Amino acid sequence: MSKKDRGHQDSGVPKKILTEKILGILNGNSGQALNYKQIAKRLNINENSERRMISEILREISKKGLVHEVHEGKYMIKETRGYITGTVDMTRMGYGFISTDDLEEDVFITAKNLRTALHGDKVKVWLYAKRKGARPEGEVVEIIERSKTSFVGTMEIMPNFAFLIPDNKNMPFDIFIPVSKLNDAKQGQKAVARIVDWDPKSKNPVGEIIKVLGYPGLHETEMHAILAEFELPYDFTEEVEKEAEEISDLITDEDIKYRRDFRQVPTFTIDPADARDFDDALSLKKLDNGNWEVGVHIADVTHYVKIGSLLEDEAKQRATSVYLVDRVVPMLPERLSNHICSLIPDEDKLTYSAVFELNDKSEVLTEWFGKTIINSDKRFSYNEAQEVIDTDNGDMNEQVQVLHRLAQQLRVKRFASGAFGFERIEVQFDLDEAGKPVNIRFREFGSANQLIEEFMLLANKKVAEYVGKILKGKTFVYRIHDKPDAEKVSSFSHFIKRFGYKLESDEKTSLPKAMNKLLKDVAGKKEQNIIETLALRSMAKAIYSTDNIGHYGLAFKYYTHFTSPIRRYPDMMVHRLLTMYLDKENPGGKDKYEKLCDHSSKMERLATEAERASIKYKQVEFMSDKIGKQFEGVISGVTEWGIYVEIIENQCEGMIHIRELADDFYEYDVENYCIKGRHTGKEYMLGDRINVEVVKADLQKKQLDYRLA
Repeated sequence: MSKKDRGHQDSGVPKKILTEKILGILNGNSGQALNYKQIAKRLNINENSERRMISEILREISKKGLVHEVHEGKYMIKETRGYITGTVDMTRMGYGFISTDDLEEDVFITAKNLRTALHGDKVKVWLYAKRKGARPEGEVVEIIERSKTSFVGTMEIMPNFAFLIPDNKNMPFDIFIPVSKLNDAKQGQKAVARIVDWDPKSKNPVGEIIKVLGYPGLHETEMHAILAEFELPYDFTEEVEKEAEEISDLITDEDIKYRRDFRQVPTFTIDPADARDFDDALSLKKLDNGNWEVGVHIADVTHYVKIGSLLEDEAKQRATSVYLVDRVVPMLPERLSNHICSLIPDEDKLTYSAVFELNDKSEVLTEWFGKTIINSDKRFSYNEAQEVIDTDNGDMNEQVQVLHRLAQQLRVKRFASGAFGFERIEVQFDLDEAGKPVNIRFREFGSANQLIEEFMLLANKKVAEYVGKILKGKTFVYRIHDKPDAEKVSSFSHFIKRFGYKLESDEKTSLPKAMNKLLKDVAGKKEQNIIETLALRSMAKAIYSTDNIGHYGLAFKYYTHFTSPIRRYPDMMVHRLLTMYLDKENPGGKDKYEKLCDHSSKMERLATEAERASIKYKQVEFMSDKIGKQFEGVISGVTEWGIYVEIIENQCEGMIHIRELADDFYEYDVENYCIKGRHTGKEYMLGDRINVEVVKADLQKKQLDYRLA
């Protein structure tokens, strides 16, 4: 590659944008076959590197079926009439877009042609004949699957009828509630309504109130509203609680008959100071040959939660515990999660363990998996364990120091193998008795966290290797993470150059190594959070699957979740499958497990969104008494309607609406992550530091409005 080409590649048109421009040219010349030179001429492109990219894109979109090659090197747009299926992306204005794998572009649907389809619904769409230069358009002909049927909102009650005004910005229709279906909801209260009928000829759906949450602004009301919005439960039925209460906490001789006994081996747990469920513990014993026996002991939840029970069905449906700012909504009732299964110190507990023999270089020499019994000697908080590590003094100092040293060696090896070093800052709130946030702080991630993390990763990895690598071909639940999208990485690389950073990834330097160097370089800098956030967005999302492709972010060819069965249903599946294989049993086909993997991945996403919503609500509440105050911030997002700014000292994000920038007419420049003044040329770019003044804190919408200070 010439120096000229290298320089141009740095400042060239992103591939996605060039693809859209090529499709636009072909759409505008439907019925005419064009080659790459003719397209380049119409786009005024003369650079050899971009002309070659045009040729490459034409081949790619031909393989996708968006165009067809009429003659060698000459391409024509395909007509796109017919049916497609996709997912509705709803707007506040009532119209929507259908995202589909069948087409490169989203399909526009007018409000009238949505036919009562709502945000997130899976639908069947009839495509209209494409007009020259226009985006695809169509109409919904069938709602295949509703994304949700219940909505959280505020009651507006009239003498003879009522409406629920939904909180969800993607729900543009108020829900009509007959007076007979109010279920004691009062004017102004927050409630949950379920849609029971919707005549396509009527503007509004008809619903009934299924839950009254309370008055807006109250802490309990708002937390329950967030859970209800994501259709997540916040209590257990009496039947489920009763079944949990009937489970005996006595450990019998029969329970421990076939278990390996670790009760005399030094054992401890490390968890957050406010944790109440302890599902993992570590033990350490020095062997006669000078090596170390490390036990990773996990609560044996499946010993108590049996297939076919109400508890099993509840855990399967919830799939995960949900962590809001002030509470944990557990996957299992408190009797199990906080008592029977929790590895409380000085109590005998039934566990499922991964036991390793390691030498002083942290090389795994032998491994063993099976049922055990332990008695934890000490419950550490992370801060307490960190103090032992830092001072070389305190309870179980010898065990903590040895495990710390071994963990650090495992960590070095993992990063040398190509693991990513993402350690995002976690926001935590100090709340008063009424639940109001009085302080925002950030959770520190120290070597005590790393000690636990490395041995949990080791157990998860080795369990997955045992089934996937040694047993081979067996049905199993993996935690997988795909390679990042090359285009997203390219855009991210382009963005960080404005801060003076480079993502130096090439044939000699892997992307993980380059990314880790970048993360190290930005540590402690004001731009750290924005760069880490965008780096994470460029990565694929980890999910559960029975088809193993490895975990790219951890650089593991085999990985699963074995270590948190109190709070994750996939770990319970892994325990059961591993037990069957150790007992030489056959679990059957993988189809049912794949469905459970899909459900668990979906519930994990919902739990994460609910957690973020609770954080956002508390951030807005925290800023509500700071109207008129000024803060230093970083531009964290740029859109056509304004710029998002994150305050550096507390990470509270708000928006400066474009109408607030009165000194010029500003336009959105998508390629350069900025808005630009038409007359002055002044730019506000992603990552810029600016001073802002707090203008408004809207708790109902969970939105903060700022303006330039």
